[in-house]
Amino acid sequence: MLKRTIGCWSRLTAKECSISSFFGARSSIIEKTSFFGRLAGSRVKCDHYLQTRRWNGSQKTSRSTDLLWDTASTAEALKRDAVTKHTVTKQKIIPTNSLIIRPPYAETGNIPYSFFPSNDVIQLEDENTIKRLEISGLVAASILQIACATAQSSPGMTTDEIDQIVHNAILEIGAYPSPLNYRGFPKSLCSSVNEVVCHGIPDTRPLQYGDVVSFDVSVFINGVHGDNCATVVVGDDNKHNSDESVEHPLHEERRLVRATQEALQAAIAVCKPGGCLSHVGHAISDVADSYGYESVRDYRGHGINETFHCPPYVKHYRNNDFLELVPGMVFTIEPMLVQKGAEVYEWDDGWTVATRDGGLAAQFEHMVWITEDGVKVLTENPVFNPSGLSI
Repeated sequence: MLKRTIGCWSRLTAKECSISSFFGARSSIIEKTSFFGRLAGSRVKCDHYLQTRRWNGSQKTSRSTDLLWDTASTAEALKRDAVTKHTVTKQKIIPTNSLIIRPPYAETGNIPYSFFPSNDVIQLEDENTIKRLEISGLVAASILQIACATAQSSPGMTTDEIDQIVHNAILEIGAYPSPLNYRGFPKSLCSSVNEVVCHGIPDTRPLQYGDVVSFDVSVFINGVHGDNCATVVVGDDNKHNSDESVEHPLHEERRLVRATQEALQAAIAVCKPGGCLSHVGHAISDVADSYGYESVRDYRGHGINETFHCPPYVKHYRNNDFLELVPGMVFTIEPMLVQKGAEVYEWDDGWTVATRDGGLAAQFEHMVWITEDGVKVLTENPVFNPSGLSI
């Protein structure tokens, strides 16, 4: 089936993209097709220059920043031991006799050139693809809830054990964990703890009370990807972070998580047909500023469909990328807020990204679809990642 597309003038290669990685849930979701909406597309021009980074670290944008920072909060953050590398267990193998449909990189880790989207085209999704993306989004959101609930209630559990739970749940539903062997990534989800911003590899480090951990969960099902992320505080029995008491031992952690969640909600609220992609970054920055945090600049949201990462690429900070939002666009918004400076660095494992100054980080992500009359979140998760929209 032919795909609608719109022109996109951009100095961007399809390889230069951000990562997000998530997974799925149980069987009744697959049957929920009656509510899937219709869509229509249109052609527009866009003019946006996107700075990007390669996953292999050969190209990135970065910025050294000074941030006005509460002295007491800094002292509290520095009481933590830095996260260090622990043992990464052997990469899981999906049996060759499995009927699970796999993405093109599953066996080799390499993405075929034919799957790199055109540099100057944004795909507008047809009705059939939207239905598939709604299913993949629901699956991803449900598995994300499993990961978050497990971590929040289980100090002492390792992220490797949570990865195993997630991996099994994804396979049980008949999906493939999108991160697994994507450019060689060794696990089925990304788990980023404390100062790790994104792309953390699950390992044998036990989670500790008060750890801030983000789970980036992606699945491949029915030929398309689903992608979302949320952050929880380990051992926190207050799921909604409503305790405002500064005396609470997890006050600073809760505040960062709440701010990042609010930043994503604010970004979603400005998405509508006729809107501008740059409004997303402005909305996120407004929330970050109000809390005294910064938004990481080195990683982007991205289009998503049969391809894991494709245009449009979404900046999470103030920018002048003028791209009109039109019905049929589907992309992720995934702000990463940090307590201190926004400068980050990559570990020598080629994946793990951490704050340069050791400040805590949090991330939330949703897949959004621009509809004829507004925006729909495809990865709605009322418990751990509410979109803020009426549903």
